[in-house]
Amino acid sequence: MHILDVGCGPGSITTDLATKVPHGKVIGLEPTAEPLEEARRLAAARHVGNVSFEVGDARTLPFPDQTFDIVHMHQVLQYLNPVDRTKALREMRRVAKPGGLVAVREADQGTITFYPEINGLRDFVGLYCKVARANGGEPDAGRRLHAWVNEAGFAKSDVTATAGTYCYNTPEERDWWSNVWSDRILHSPWAKSVLEGGHATQSDLDRLAEAWRTWGATEDGWYGIMHGEVLCRIR
Repeated sequence: MHILDVGCGPGSITTDLATKVPHGKVIGLEPTAEPLEEARRLAAARHVGNVSFEVGDARTLPFPDQTFDIVHMHQVLQYLNPVDRTKALREMRRVAKPGGLVAVREADQGTITFYPEINGLRDFVGLYCKVARANGGEPDAGRRLHAWVNEAGFAKSDVTATAGTYCYNTPEERDWWSNVWSDRILHSPWAKSVLEGGHATQSDLDRLAEAWRTWGATEDGWYGIMHGEVLCRIR
């Protein structure tokens, strides 16, 4: 079993995939080298030896035709413009073997719901979607994913479309998720693009980060989001 994880980031999913195929081989691909050091450390810490990580572009995958049994992508297409999105999907199909699978999952920001309605969280969702579209992406990717794969040339009869969810409500989940977003709002390339694009001020970002921290500290806090999923069979 030969698996490719496109847009692997820090490698948590990639490493999990490798544990499922101990006699197989898994490659994680990321466009920049920086996250791959963390990915390699994670795999080493978990003593997973059948996984490797490479720098590469989803739009021009550096592999021959029909190389992989499974080509996987998680939360990447939503950041790409329509031309690059189609290129990436066609490349994933190209490197998948006949009889193999292309598997993709994308969030749908328009389905976000939370409790309680902390002042500022709806503003954050609106800002996130505005910035994503200004950068050429589509934050409501989940509901469109099945159509995107059809547009990229996958036959409808070969595509199984489903949905999944994230739900965070335990104290540990709320603490983790609220800190992920409060930190990203203040210290990330996303925050830089918000400020440089004139989409918000630093004081706006400070307010939104505080809203996430407030939600995370709320005993009855609850958060949910839907994701679109597709399994595409390769003929």
